[in-house]
Amino acid sequence: MSQTALERQLAGERPDAVTPVDALKSARRRFLKKEPVDMSELASDLGVGRATLYRWVGYREQLLGEVLWSMTEAGLAQARSQAKGKGAEWVLQIYRIMGDQIVANEPLHHFIASEPELALRVMTSKISPQQRRMTEAWRDILLEAERGKGLKLRLDVDTLAYVLVRIAESFLWSDLITGEQLDLEKANDVARALLT
Repeated sequence: MSQTALERQLAGERPDAVTPVDALKSARRRFLKKEPVDMSELASDLGVGRATLYRWVGYREQLLGEVLWSMTEAGLAQARSQAKGKGAEWVLQIYRIMGDQIVANEPLHHFIASEPELALRVMTSKISPQQRRMTEAWRDILLEAERGKGLKLRLDVDTLAYVLVRIAESFLWSDLITGEQLDLEKANDVARALLT
């Protein structure tokens, strides 16, 4: 007769082996608690070797990018469900909601304050999946707005998606890039000029 998962757990055995998904979940929990995402500590917590962890998730920057994307993806879904209207107005509402979510994200701002150069690289460069996926998500939003909500695109969709992401980055992270204060209104104004 085989043991149940609960019996194995009570006997001190793991009911299931840990997976790369567990690594992401653990890293995300640490990030949301404003704790450092340290690869050695994470491997130890999961009961795997560092080599296994690196094989699963790549370098720390890549893992942090996955953590940020998991939060961004949820935020985009929420913004899309809250946005009303058609065409450019629908897209601009999503843009504004996403900007507001980013401004209100305390764990993200803790990460930026703790490790500003790393945070900027993870959020805005090719070393992590964050920027590429964000651009792809905005491409999908623009195509949906064009096909089903009456938006008339003034640029090709790939260029416009990329530019919208870079504009948001420029104004949201202006304190890191230029030393200027964050100015979400300017980002929204520029996005409006591109979309209307």
